[in-house]
Amino acid sequence: MEIEYRIINDDELPPIVITMDDNDRPKVIINRHHQIWLSLYRAEIGGCAKSLFDEIVKLLNAHLQEQREVEKYE
Repeated sequence: MEIEYRIINDDELPPIVITMDDNDRPKVIINRHHQIWLSLYRAEIGGCAKSLFDEIVKLLNAHLQEQREVEKYE
């Protein structure tokens, strides 16, 4: 899957935003306004992909467990 990346310069937005594009696919917005912070923490930001994935898996598993409990109750 191709992910859209967009670079902006906006003092009101955070350094990185993960959102969705017009086709409901992931889009990553990188805010150049925070360039020094992004540069300083580039390794940590790049390295957080695995832990981010793990947190999403936990969130989804909890949702599925709740849905399963509702299904069993009905």
